[in-house]
Amino acid sequence: MIKLMFEKYRQLIVYCIIGCTGATFDFLVYAILTNAMGMHYQIANFLSVSFGIINNFFWNCYFNFKTKDRILRRLASFYSVGMFGWALSAGSLWLLIAVMGLNTLVAKLGTIFFVTVVQFCLNKFITFRK
Repeated sequence: MIKLMFEKYRQLIVYCIIGCTGATFDFLVYAILTNAMGMHYQIANFLSVSFGIINNFFWNCYFNFKTKDRILRRLASFYSVGMFGWALSAGSLWLLIAVMGLNTLVAKLGTIFFVTVVQFCLNKFITFRK
């Protein structure tokens, strides 16, 4: 039963595992830029998301979706999907921080999960389609 579930949802599971590495890098860079360097949360968010996107592209390209063709085109597509995710994240951060008054780190954690699901669907059906 577990093996069948894994086989059916392998790409999503691996995407989420890889996403955890990217989200970890994203969050650490964001925390350093906002807390240690005093950078505005939206600028820090853009930089940290970009770092996570590039990390995740290479892991997904080679280990999850196993694609080795049209790398630059796929990277551009993946980055575009990532920037769409960044826009969702930026809007969510604004709502959670500026409007609702949440802590910047708590707000960032809250946006990661929502954005991950949206990006997986877009990347699976656009960036890494065969």
